[in-house]
Amino acid sequence: MSAEVIDTNPYSRLMALQRMGIVDNYEHIRNCTVAIVGMGGVGSVAAEMLTRCGIGRLLLYDYDKVELANMNRLFFRPDQCGMTKTDAAAETLAGINPDVALESYTMNITTLAGFDAFKNSLIDHNVNDNERSRVHLVLSCVDNYEARMTINQVCLELDQTWMESGVSEDAVSGHIQLISPGETACFACVPPLVVASGIDERTLKREGVCAASLPTTMGIIAGLLVQNTLKYLLKFGKVGHYLGYSSLTDFFPTMEIKANPGCPNPLCHQRQIEWSSGVSTRLPVNQHLQDREDKEKEGGDGGAELHESNEWGIEVVGNTGNGEDGSMIPTTNRTSNLAEGLKYEHEHADNHQYQRITPTAGGDDGADVDDLMSQLSALAGGGV
Repeated sequence: MSAEVIDTNPYSRLMALQRMGIVDNYEHIRNCTVAIVGMGGVGSVAAEMLTRCGIGRLLLYDYDKVELANMNRLFFRPDQCGMTKTDAAAETLAGINPDVALESYTMNITTLAGFDAFKNSLIDHNVNDNERSRVHLVLSCVDNYEARMTINQVCLELDQTWMESGVSEDAVSGHIQLISPGETACFACVPPLVVASGIDERTLKREGVCAASLPTTMGIIAGLLVQNTLKYLLKFGKVGHYLGYSSLTDFFPTMEIKANPGCPNPLCHQRQIEWSSGVSTRLPVNQHLQDREDKEKEGGDGGAELHESNEWGIEVVGNTGNGEDGSMIPTTNRTSNLAEGLKYEHEHADNHQYQRITPTAGGDDGADVDDLMSQLSALAGGGV
């Protein structure tokens, strides 16, 4: 992954995050594997974003085929109708970035056979531990309760961190939720729909009902999901437990959701005990923030500059200017060559008094318009 700033380098703008100090090591993304379950309006867009970001490997899961009814969403094309969503997605993504390794799985994970196949596809078969996941993160982009509960169970069994996402049936709101077994609430602890609206997702009846779908809402949720995925994988910023979105009020609620001691899933209880007793081998999701804070308290790099080098020649200066003798003088004294009206406004702007003063044409105290234009032209070096 080259950081060379040239038009033919697809990663130059991404590597700029590293040069500018946002990310410590952006190239780490090439070592990351992410599984996306559900290639619908959120999942397909999330897959495209991660592909363009240069993710190392993507595992794609869905059981459905592309239909013309999907064309109101982003990503899929009419000529792909009849293809499985996973194969169509893999075809498109390979054309966008051939550097990304793609695995396509057409399966229904809510069946008994699908559950076993899904779990088996996540396991790292190159190690002796048959319960070790080979993915860094699972993204749930499904639209039903059963599929979410399946993902929840598999991730609890594999001690796998995952992110859940969803868009409401009226298409005007959505959410994302981080689920780290033992550390945060699992999906069975407090389902997000209960948190957002008090509705039990199991009571929703969708037979004969065509849910609304907006590419705008789905694109926003996909963007939030991938943004938090990048923060999680590359260890920058804070990954919150829950982030909601309401388009009708432009409201983005956030909250921290702790694991529920009364969770009906016994495996969640086991993960909670492992986490609280320190048996879990996983670090807290935002451990990098605590490490940085501890390092600054110890004086490790608290006074260090953000950038070791500044190849753009950017310089931060105070509210001062150069005098004729090389000394620094306040900017408010650099107005002697301005027309009186402009001088007054310039000085008051520095004092945050933004009342506009318009010079009066003619009169004893006002500047003549022609004289004013002449002064402006002189200041501009002859131009207007």
